[in-house]
Amino acid sequence: MAALSLKRLTLQAVKSEKSCIRCFGKHIVQKTAPAQSTPIASAPRFSFLVHAKTFSTAEDTQNEGKSKKKNGTAFSNTGRKISQRIIHVFDEKGNDLGNMHRADVIKLMEKQELRLVQRNASTEPAEYQLMTGVQIHQERLRLREMGKANPKTGPTLTKELTFSSNIGQNDLDTKTKHIQQWIKKQHQVRITIKKGKNVDESENKGEDIFHQILQTMPGIATFSSKPQAVQGGKALMCVLRPLSKKEEKAYKETQEIQERDTVNKDHGNDKESDILHQQF
Repeated sequence: MAALSLKRLTLQAVKSEKSCIRCFGKHIVQKTAPAQSTPIASAPRFSFLVHAKTFSTAEDTQNEGKSKKKNGTAFSNTGRKISQRIIHVFDEKGNDLGNMHRADVIKLMEKQELRLVQRNASTEPAEYQLMTGVQIHQERLRLREMGKANPKTGPTLTKELTFSSNIGQNDLDTKTKHIQQWIKKQHQVRITIKKGKNVDESENKGEDIFHQILQTMPGIATFSSKPQAVQGGKALMCVLRPLSKKEEKAYKETQEIQERDTVNKDHGNDKESDILHQQF
């Protein structure tokens, strides 16, 4: 009987343990279920971030830059896309038509078969002009020619060259060729000449070398800054620069005048010699 009672108690203990395990499992599932549902609830947040990325300011800035390039690089017909409600209009002959509503401008364009071109966007209201297709084409050609005649120049580059006043003539000729090439490329050249250790050297030798270099480029270069002492008097420095267009023109005119004077002088000498020859 004791053994049977002990067996029943053991079975009841096992059943109780299993039921406790089931309850504990259910409790764990109930506790962890909200945590597992969290990723599902956060999914809309992820989609919101993706949606925000598609409307990033960087992309808008790039698109805006592209549109500005397209609008600002060509002299073109505005067409019916007039952003302002009231604009200041000139006709194809340049006559001032005053301020007009864009609807009236479009009607005038269609009636006279003209195009509309923006002349000045900084005024209030903005200025537009009615033009024919031929006029637009001619204006584009004119602007293109102006761009070729006045190319945009970048910042001036400065090349540097340093050598001793004891330099040999062959080395000086080589350096002078380099300077000529830089000047022709519209560069400035800063030249520093260090005084040699030769006791018999003339005090003006450095300046003489500067002028010798400059004389190899008549009508091409000039002093941007004249020779001056640097490094406590141990060296001389100057800067050479290309002549401007105005200076080149003035130099050519001076040369032509000198040539005419020389020719006239030669003719005068010939006449005097002829007169003396006839007298004798």
